[in-house]
Amino acid sequence: MDIGAYEKVYKLGMKEYRNKTLKGEWPYLWVLDAILSHVDVAREEELGLVDIPLDQIRGTKTEGRTNAFAANFMPLLPPDSEFAYKWAQLYESHLEEGIHEPIKAYEFLNQFYVLEGNKRVSVLKSCDAVSVPGMVTRIIPKKDDSDENKIYYEFLDFYEKTAINFINFSQVGSYPALLEIIGINSEEDFTDEVKEQFQSAYIRFSGVFKKKGGEKLSLTIADAFLLYLELHSYEEMEDKSADEIAKELDKIWNDFVYYPNKPEVKLIFDADQESTRQNIVKKILPLTTSSTPVKVAFIHSKTVETSSWTYGHDLGANHLEEALDYNVEVSSYFGADTQEREMECFEQAIVDGNTIIFSTSAKLVGTSMKYALDYPKLHFLNCSLNTNSKYIRTYYGRLYEAKFLIGALAGVLAPTNTIGYIADYPIYGGIANINAFALGAKMVNPEIRVYVKWAHLNSERQNDLLRDVDVSLVSGRDFIRPESDSQKFGLYDPHEDIPDSLAMPVWDWGVYYEKTVSSILNGTWKQEADGKNEALNDWWGMSSGMIDVICSKKLPPDTVRLIGLLKKGICSGEFDPFAGRRYTKDGTHYIKVTDRLTAEQIITMDWLAENVIGFIPTMEELTEDAKPIVRIQGVSSVTKEG
Repeated sequence: MDIGAYEKVYKLGMKEYRNKTLKGEWPYLWVLDAILSHVDVAREEELGLVDIPLDQIRGTKTEGRTNAFAANFMPLLPPDSEFAYKWAQLYESHLEEGIHEPIKAYEFLNQFYVLEGNKRVSVLKSCDAVSVPGMVTRIIPKKDDSDENKIYYEFLDFYEKTAINFINFSQVGSYPALLEIIGINSEEDFTDEVKEQFQSAYIRFSGVFKKKGGEKLSLTIADAFLLYLELHSYEEMEDKSADEIAKELDKIWNDFVYYPNKPEVKLIFDADQESTRQNIVKKILPLTTSSTPVKVAFIHSKTVETSSWTYGHDLGANHLEEALDYNVEVSSYFGADTQEREMECFEQAIVDGNTIIFSTSAKLVGTSMKYALDYPKLHFLNCSLNTNSKYIRTYYGRLYEAKFLIGALAGVLAPTNTIGYIADYPIYGGIANINAFALGAKMVNPEIRVYVKWAHLNSERQNDLLRDVDVSLVSGRDFIRPESDSQKFGLYDPHEDIPDSLAMPVWDWGVYYEKTVSSILNGTWKQEADGKNEALNDWWGMSSGMIDVICSKKLPPDTVRLIGLLKKGICSGEFDPFAGRRYTKDGTHYIKVTDRLTAEQIITMDWLAENVIGFIPTMEELTEDAKPIVRIQGVSSVTKEG
């Protein structure tokens, strides 16, 4: 019998052994029994016959054959041994007939450990086989707080719905994210056709990624695949060639290199932080009078008739066109409420020659990034907060500043110690708005309590909490559409049939759009930081004029004066709504009197102030129409009671 094949793999085994030893790493196969001696096991499950990926076979179940193989499953026993003879015999048999007899193995944390069939695995690995059939027993650890454990339990749910075991993630939340991207909610959704399409897409991506040297990076192939799908449509993968995928990977390769670190978010707090304090509109007008107007597109997920949010942005677009007159030409695209419709709107905006494209909803951030990658010479901006993508620039407002003023006003005007707050979504900045309102009210009335009602909730828990609660004033939606039948917006008395708005926060998007487009024309604007892994987010406040508060003329003059003084302090930076000792209801969150919350702490706030009565809803408690935006921009889904 020719022992030459064994001598080759024996050399590979010895090389692996030496390399591991020099690095101070374990040079042999890992032993599951030794690993489990430090693990609390919840239960075992028989999976039956499973196609086991060979690159996920990590070791053996028992110590018996540990020293016979190096960590890569190549043999370590000398070529003149009986072991070598049997290995070579099995190798020849595989070349002639193939290895069909299943091995026996245990699965733990989606890694496999062989009970019977170590030589079969070794032979197959030496022949670069992809998988081996095996009768598998799964060992499930008890739940704990480690990331490894959380990822594995996410895998178990993924496996239950797909029966796929070759996807391995390194970050919590990745399995649910992948299921959402491919549209899988249950086992019934993962038909043979869907499975075939998914495997084809993954294999093609994997081949390109490996060819470009992706295996040398610290992330897994599945990590890279998910990151890629977050920027490129999964549905389109079926028609993409390997060359097309390779070109797309080139554009985002640094994202793989830095993974799991996302670009750091650099916040631009006001327009003057980037540009000079000159009147830049006057400065650029002479430069553009004889040129073709710059085309600016606004892409909205809804329409002005169905959304006050879209209506507000549309007013801002109209302001931009009036303010810059012949320097810009504005086009608006409405109803981008599905993936297909989003693509249509962006495609049309580009075909129409727009070079500055604003998308006014966080739901559109993914599509914005896709087109920003495809058209790097265009300017893409998305209305969202805390978005860490360097391919687009995002913008939002520090609305909590205005909410604090309205809370203070409510504290002064409320005839009782009970007021209400209607919240939209538990998203970045949204919880800060609630707390700022509550702290403003508490500043003038320490006894006041704020009851929170969520506008997009399918849970009965809210009704139970608010039953028999009578609030004297309510902070409702920020503004309404002209066609709306409701007059309930801003701060109002819920007991009045036709309530007057006592005060309301204002989003003056026209201010932002005018200053931003002007800075683009002037050459002072940047889409990304220079030479850094940073994402630029505009987060403007009242000092910029983008956020403001309008008070009713019916209010007492001294009360309006108080609000004006507070506004002046916030705009100058002398007064911080969140400075001082702050507690949640259970007293676990506080800062010292001399401290201030950082911008990140305000944006990602996931706790409620101690005078707030309510909770932060979980994803399951939200209505279906609310879930998409919360998935993209939501704060921690852990419910916080108040």
